[in-house]
Amino acid sequence: MSVRPRTRQTPTAAPAPPATGAGSRPWPHALPPPLRGVLAGALLLLNTLLWCGALFALALVRLLLPGSAVRRVLDPWLNRVASAWIAGNSAWMRWTQPTAWDVAGVEALAPRAWYLVVCNHQSWVDIFALQHVLNRRIPLLKFFLKRELIWVPVMGLAWWALDFPFMRRHSEAALRRHPEKRQQDLDATRRACAKFALVPTSVMNFVEGTRFTPAKHARQADGLRHLLRPKAGGLAMAIEVLGERFDALLDMTIVYPGGVPTFWQFLCGRVPRIVVRAERRTLPAGLHGDPAGDEAARRRQVQQWLSALWAAKDAQIEALLAEAQAAGEAPARTP
Repeated sequence: MSVRPRTRQTPTAAPAPPATGAGSRPWPHALPPPLRGVLAGALLLLNTLLWCGALFALALVRLLLPGSAVRRVLDPWLNRVASAWIAGNSAWMRWTQPTAWDVAGVEALAPRAWYLVVCNHQSWVDIFALQHVLNRRIPLLKFFLKRELIWVPVMGLAWWALDFPFMRRHSEAALRRHPEKRQQDLDATRRACAKFALVPTSVMNFVEGTRFTPAKHARQADGLRHLLRPKAGGLAMAIEVLGERFDALLDMTIVYPGGVPTFWQFLCGRVPRIVVRAERRTLPAGLHGDPAGDEAARRRQVQQWLSALWAAKDAQIEALLAEAQAAGEAPARTP
């Protein structure tokens, strides 16, 4: 697996078995997949524990000395620690994984720009793929996370230290019974985005709100073949609070031609190829609107723009899968 993303690559077949002798692949590639998965998981854990110590120490100082002046000093250091963690993950991925990476569109990105990032969501592997190809090319990705994830051991505290916004998820039935709860996620987004305003940040949102599965897809009748219907609530709030700061929208697309993997399959090196496409887009003028204006109308405008973007992404995924299938590497398509 190459750490440096390639600018453009024609579809490639699954990697050949590791060779021996001079010029061979790293020896973990020759391990049986379960042993390779255990090794990769251990390296991920060690890398996480190594950098979380520094992260928690800086976060504790920031907690004890609140204020924007302290934040301006400490937040860049917290982001550097997180970037070092991601670089460590890229190192063990390169060493243990035979995955071929097909990446395009990341060459002209700027590490000091402000980006609003959207991406399709299929697996926990998506997060590692995005971090791998974007680390130090753009500011650290700050994800919108489900509130329940704050209880994930070690990582939940790390996400809190890095000011990742934790969002509550209410069913439509619950929102009808308690309309006031609709504001909870939006208020959390507003508070998080206010913190982001101090240093260049990439605000990342999986706008589908959940991972794609055939069962979830079957419950929707909106013409999308490979995506779930996008939700504009959190994105609309991010645009409202930071819209004028964003230099661009970064539209990311991830495709697994060999089939969507579980995280364990990824650790075991059972992902032949990962395709990532990045496209820098200009945010339409006026999307952030007037803060004193009609919030519902503004959200409808963001929803219409996002739905059109998602339709184009669905067509892009269809084309990438067709290209891979023609090369003999794609599984049966999503119904």
